[in-house]
Amino acid sequence: MTQLRFLLNDTEIALTEVGASDTLLDHLRLARRLTGTKEGCAEGDCGACTVLVGRLTTGGLIYEPVNACIRLLASCHATHVVTIEHLRGPDGGLHPIQTAMVEHHGSQCGFCTPGIVMALYGLWMGNPSADAEAIETALQGNICRCTGYEPIIKAALAAGAAGGQTQDALTRERQVVAARLAGMRGGRVSLARGADRALIPADADDLARLLAEEPGATLVAGATDVGLWVTKFMRDISPAVFIGHLMKDMTVEGDMIRLGAGVTYSEAAPLIARHIPAAQDYWLRIGGWQVRNMGTIGANIANGSPIGDTPPLLIALGARIVLRRGDTRRELSLEDFFIDYGKQDRQPGEFVEQVLIPTRPEARIAAYKISKRRDSDISAAAAGFCVTVEGGTIREARVAFGGMAATLRRARAAEAALQGRPFAEAAFEAAARAVADDFQPLTDMRASAEYRATVARNLFRRFWLEQSETGVPVRLRQAVGA
Repeated sequence: MTQLRFLLNDTEIALTEVGASDTLLDHLRLARRLTGTKEGCAEGDCGACTVLVGRLTTGGLIYEPVNACIRLLASCHATHVVTIEHLRGPDGGLHPIQTAMVEHHGSQCGFCTPGIVMALYGLWMGNPSADAEAIETALQGNICRCTGYEPIIKAALAAGAAGGQTQDALTRERQVVAARLAGMRGGRVSLARGADRALIPADADDLARLLAEEPGATLVAGATDVGLWVTKFMRDISPAVFIGHLMKDMTVEGDMIRLGAGVTYSEAAPLIARHIPAAQDYWLRIGGWQVRNMGTIGANIANGSPIGDTPPLLIALGARIVLRRGDTRRELSLEDFFIDYGKQDRQPGEFVEQVLIPTRPEARIAAYKISKRRDSDISAAAAGFCVTVEGGTIREARVAFGGMAATLRRARAAEAALQGRPFAEAAFEAAARAVADDFQPLTDMRASAEYRATVARNLFRRFWLEQSETGVPVRLRQAVGA
């Protein structure tokens, strides 16, 4: 096929001239004059550009808030894009969320308000009676510089209390929309705007064939990183192969979670919460909600960034990946995938197909992220801990760090300081000293080398305090909604 097809509010769109670097936000504002969707940061950080994207899954049609500024237009094939202009109440007036925002003074300058309303709308559709904690989580990716968030949270609570979900258009028309989107699916889609080419494979087998034809193509899954290559660095990504709709399988086999590489952070979150509960809080600090709805675990790995959020935890757990080239597959340890800065063990035409994650129920597990801002920020340093204790002795210790070196890797000297020693404070103090032999971190805009080294030492102490149940507090907690 040579057409990009999707629904935009209540209109079917068919485009023949689409380039790899075209963004959804530009299409909405410039081509469709839907200017309620704002551009704030152009990097998926502030949330002013938030729209809903509905997509078909094995469980039916779901709607998720995403960042239109870094969502590339070609990735919208066979989806339903919903903007602020489409919201309305049962009488054609304001939607209950919009009404509540007015009544509770949730807007001042108003620039960020459409994005906030769309994020709250996405939450309201899936959880109309959400509590304050769920609302705060939903708003992680929306920055408001005027009001603070208290009136916004009050508005969201009031909208939930008002009910009326059955009167919502997207709820009533979901089956009709799903049928229309299903009719847009088909074989491979080839698009171009001049020399700027975008390709959408039909399935994983077609992806393998396409990469054999175009081994140097840019793979685009959620575009949470590639989108910035376009908006901030003006990089040419053509030809680009869009794969965010592929490899969505998720299974649990004993103590192993098997994820397709295209599974997003949001899709994997329930499995993580159920099978690796110690990592649940860490998982919810990967970007904001919009980023978690777009970003995929496989791409976070394949990108090879030394500050990627998932690899430190996954390496500590002993995760493995399946790489595919044509019909040939190979499996390797995740830690062996990262060779050097910008270099991974991935051959031309090869792609990450699956991620295998041991749940390690016998182990003590923790994951930590250090960033300037708690929510929706990039790591200055991150760590994953997986420590097995038998009879009071540390039988196995696996500790991996991100942000501490040119690659994501294990702290071997610190692990050796723990191995075989009694599970006691002295062992973790020894590991805190030994981690200096593992890393020589750099100074950059996110943190100094000294800060990173100090953080690495202190995370061993924090792990001990948490796991030894001493009762010593390791974090300050603020009452939700306060």
